[in-house]
Amino acid sequence: MKDADNHLHNHITDNLDAVMGILPEDIQAFLQEEGRRDELLEVILDLGRVPTARYTDGEVVLRETEVDREEIRYVVDRVGEFDDDNRAGIARTLHRIAAIRNRKGDVVGLTCRVGRAVYGTIAIIQDIVESGKNILLLGRPGVGKTTMLREAARVLAEKRRVVIVDTSNEIGGDGDIPHPAIGRARRMQVETPALQHEVMIEAVENHNPEVIVIDEIGRELEAVAARTIAERGVQLIGTAHGNTLDNLLLNPTLSDLLGGVESVTLSDEEARRRNTQKTILERRAPPTFDVLIEIEARQRLIVHQSVAESVDALLRGREPAEVTCRYRDANGEVQTEKAKPLSLRERERGQRSPVAGGGGAAQVSLVPASPLSVVDSEPPRIYPYGINRNRLDKAAKRMQASFHPVRGMAEADLMITTKEFYSQRTRVIREAEQTGLPIYVLRSDTIAELQGCLRDILEIETKEPRLLEEALAEAEVAIQAIRDGEHEVLLAPQNAYVRRRQHELARAADLESLSRGKEPNRQVRIFQG
Repeated sequence: MKDADNHLHNHITDNLDAVMGILPEDIQAFLQEEGRRDELLEVILDLGRVPTARYTDGEVVLRETEVDREEIRYVVDRVGEFDDDNRAGIARTLHRIAAIRNRKGDVVGLTCRVGRAVYGTIAIIQDIVESGKNILLLGRPGVGKTTMLREAARVLAEKRRVVIVDTSNEIGGDGDIPHPAIGRARRMQVETPALQHEVMIEAVENHNPEVIVIDEIGRELEAVAARTIAERGVQLIGTAHGNTLDNLLLNPTLSDLLGGVESVTLSDEEARRRNTQKTILERRAPPTFDVLIEIEARQRLIVHQSVAESVDALLRGREPAEVTCRYRDANGEVQTEKAKPLSLRERERGQRSPVAGGGGAAQVSLVPASPLSVVDSEPPRIYPYGINRNRLDKAAKRMQASFHPVRGMAEADLMITTKEFYSQRTRVIREAEQTGLPIYVLRSDTIAELQGCLRDILEIETKEPRLLEEALAEAEVAIQAIRDGEHEVLLAPQNAYVRRRQHELARAADLESLSRGKEPNRQVRIFQG
């Protein structure tokens, strides 16, 4: 039985030949020669630029000549019709072709994303999915939310009536006949994204579902529709725009999914009893979703077992109690441990949720018996496999570290990869081990963990800037000062991104804020409304 489960977990179907068939012949030939079919994510065709392919470990230039209009037209003629959100597909596949248009409406760029159905991805949370609770999935783009959603629909449809509201045909694929990956689930397509909320209600009223599956809840009307569905006793499984419970709570459009936040004024006696200010933030209503799952990586999840308790704890400045971390270990077994969620500032710094009770492993684990010896005069040649190059460059820049990124093992001194990719035992990983190439395995490719890895390799001290952390701390001090009676507080000048984070903190505290001045001296003013 265990072997069968492992086989199911590794079962991937991608119909890659279908997306290859719409590309120009020379690009097809290069991709065939490259041979890394399982690692291909997207093919990018932009007018007047060289075509590129994005793999799990970086981007590859497909040829030296630029893409012309004929090639763009060649691809457009071979895919389905583009809808209102400039997406098209290939019938009965999960591939997605997204268009970039000029001001006249002509297509000048294409992103051909490879869609894959990965059977067995919800094994890590199957008990939650089958519990009948409403589940909300969060995570950054490309982390696997839609893949997990599709698999949840397939598994539930074996025993229950499941209807998928498929806004962009990403769950069930393009065409009138849905992809086999959704199993017995029924699929309702949406004419235009603006009508998604109406189709959600129509699904409940017309088709008697026991489960509704919806991808990308992003508008206020969709949040209201989701609440209506939940109140009718239908199980709801969906995804939303956001990475964590914290920033979803700060989103004025979608915070209603978590019950909403309102400012409450307490009596003097109640404020003394709670040992808080008289004006506090509280949850306005029961959450639409019972369970919230933050997908940190494809095989690492943070599970909030009770959204109501987690939201209440965050609003009161406490640590949520019923939060666990689920992940697959090196043997492929699912492990569940109590997790300690990080604050919003810690998440901004790129940290991961540690396991409570000191059980969390170090940020970087080294496969070699000892760290690599690096000659000071010769920076190491690093092969980043499954690592975001932009994050690696940013981590090195923050530490003022020097290294040479390379594209293959033959010229590398060492490889850096993540636990997720290492556990997949791809051809690249196996060849690296056979040749004795040192492999540094990270839990994930956040900037914080990459810095820790570079520190171990280069044996240097980190010089990470703390500007964002200090700016957010300054905003929190200002908020407290206003609660203590100050009329307004003017913060130090910051860039646009930092100012936006400061505005979010002020809004969460039910205070007003404005930006004033000119760049680069523009600063935030926080005051009582």
